[in-house]
Amino acid sequence: MLEEKLKEAIIGELERQAADRPQALKLQGASEANRSEELIVNGRIDLAALVMVIAGSVAGGP
Repeated sequence: MLEEKLKEAIIGELERQAADRPQALKLQGASEANRSEELIVNGRIDLAALVMVIAGSVAGGP
């Protein structure tokens, strides 16, 4: 359960970042990532934002 929640939080944040900066970040396989264990990420990731989302997910945030 926690693993699924974390995976959803990470994928959601990466999708958000890719939508905000499509020239800087591209994702492949995001729609299938919940059913598989692979996601192809090409570009720059805002780690601070990603860490906050993961921490929120672990703490029980939205």
